[in-house]
Order: sequence, then C-alpha cells, then structure tokens
Amino acid sequence: MSSTGPVISERVSMQDGAGGRAMRSLVEEIFLPGFESDQEGVIGLSAMDDGAAIRLGDRWLVLTTDSHVVHPIFFPGGDIGRLAIAGTVNDLAVMGATRVLGLTCAAIIEEGLPKTILRRIQRSIREACAEAGTSIVTGDTKVMGRGELDGIILNTSGIGMCERVVSDAGLHPGDRIIVTGSLGDHGMAVMAVRHELELDGDLESDVMPINDLIDAALRVGGSGIVAMKDPTRGGVASALHEMATKSHVGIVIAEVCLPVRAAVRSASELLGIDPLRIANEGKALLGVRPDRAADVLDALRHHPKGRDAAIIGECFAERAGSVVLDTGFGRRLLTEADGEPLPRIC
Repeated sequence: MSSTGPVISERVSMQDGAGGRAMRSLVEEIFLPGFESDQEGVIGLSAMDDGAAIRLGDRWLVLTTDSHVVHPIFFPGGDIGRLAIAGTVNDLAVMGATRVLGLTCAAIIEEGLPKTILRRIQRSIREACAEAGTSIVTGDTKVMGRGELDGIILNTSGIGMCERVVSDAGLHPGDRIIVTGSLGDHGMAVMAVRHELELDGDLESDVMPINDLIDAALRVGGSGIVAMKDPTRGGVASALHEMATKSHVGIVIAEVCLPVRAAVRSASELLGIDPLRIANEGKALLGVRPDRAADVLDALRHHPKGRDAAIIGECFAERAGSVVLDTGFGRRLLTEADGEPLPRIC
C-alpha cells in the first residue's frame, strides 16, 4: 500500500483569505507565478511585503492596494470607510512612505443599500483622509444585484514617496521588536458587535491612520529602524512569523511586556482567543537596532497614537523563523494560525 500526503483542497476556503499561512500559500501557489520581478529598482509581488516600490531617481515610489469586506459595516470605533483609508495609508507607512500623495477608492454596492449609509461612509472616508493628510483622487463605482453581495465592498489603493524603503525582512540578531500600542482591539470589537456578546468593559476598534506616528518614529530612529509591518489579519503572531522567516532570525517575545487592554484581555480569556492572533488596524511592529530602541520608544510614547507603545521582544540567531513566547515561567513556541479566527474582519 502506497502512502499518500495530506489532501489539499482545490476549492478556496474562508481561511485562505484570513491572513496567516493559508493566505500566503494561496498567493504563492496561484497569484505569484509569472509575476516575480527581477527588474532592478523594483520591489514587487515576490517580496510579499505590504506594498511595492519602484525607484525613481534617488527616491522610491511606494504603492499598495487593499479590499475591505468587514461585517458589520459599522462597528465600535469605526466603519468600513475609515477602515479602508487607514488600512491603505498604514500599508504605505510601514514601508517608509509616510507622506501619502493620493488614494483611489472603488465602491461595489449592493442594490437597495440606503443612500444614508453611503453618505455616512463617505463622511468617514473624508475625515480619515484629512487625518492622514491625503485625499481620494480617483475611483470607480459598481452596483450589484440585491443579494449578490453583503452591502458594500471598498477597494482602495495608495501611492507615496520615500527616500528609503523599510521592508519587513530587515531584522538581525539583537534587534528589538516594538509594538506601537495595545493588541487585539479591532478584532475583538468587531467580534463583540457581530455576535451581540455582552462583555465587561468597553471594546472599541483601534482603526486609525498611523502615518504620522510612523513618521515620528522614523525621524528619531532613522536607519536604525530596519523592519516594519502592520499586524492586521492574523494579528501579531502572523506578522512576527512572517518577519522572522524572511529575516532568518528567531524572535523571543516577553508576555509580561505585551500591551493588552483589560477589556480585550477579559474577552479573550472568556472566548479562548489569544490577543496575539487578533487583528489590529491602527498598530505597527517595528524592528529597531538596540542602540536606537529607547529613543524610538520614547518618540512613540510622546505621540498621542503611541502612548501604549512597548518593547516586546528581541531577535536571535537561533531558531530562525520561529517565534517564542516567554511567559515568565518558561518558554513555548508561539505557533502561527492558518488565519484570523474571525473572518471578514477588514
């Protein structure tokens, strides 16, 4: 009898779009072949970063695109419009492009959606753009039949310029890992309202553009900031695994240093979900040289959006590609989930 390997489904599942290993595998298997770029001065799809970059003279043009299918459309702390702008702006920012030149927005709308909802979303988009110091410069609108989609889908793209691209693969042994604020706020807030959970404490999404916060860190840290990533789908666990794997380092995280709000911690314990695996929409992970870490942390904490920033870990040469959680009583591998435990989160 011959042995067989694991059965791989030929049909797309929800976990294939929820961040983590499953989504990366889908992209690498289906979308990446034929689009690898060996062109000099281009950081393209094969880098699997938060966006692409094209060298123009002595600067880089950074561009990114994202689609947003959050359910419900409105949630504590934000809505799909604010989410779309923040997600795109933050993808540019964590590659070093903190000055956003312009955004596109395409709306796919279900027939029958009240125009009052569209006006509310448009107002939210406008306010988020003002906060990020940018604007929508072009877009597109399509309408689908009733029941062919759930309310509205937004696709946004953005472009920005920078002198130095910061990838998610620049970590070295000794570098410190900094998170710019508390973990799990967005995913837990969406989960609570979607499932009408009566939980203690106020749960509110962290969704916000943080290009100004990243700019403050870069002004202080300069080239000492060697890697950045925003921990959206799959949370901090997925983002750290991707950074460690690409950088060929191991990362040890100190549990006692993780900034988690009391309401999120209580809800996570009740539901059995690790805050490290919950999506964030207004936070970033920074890899910083040890001699610059204290200054970068200080700059973040002096910014209104970074008051809960913390140094949460360190990079090592051992166990390359692994993320280890130090609980204070021992160490264990922090495994990466296949995807976000809650689908349609962003």
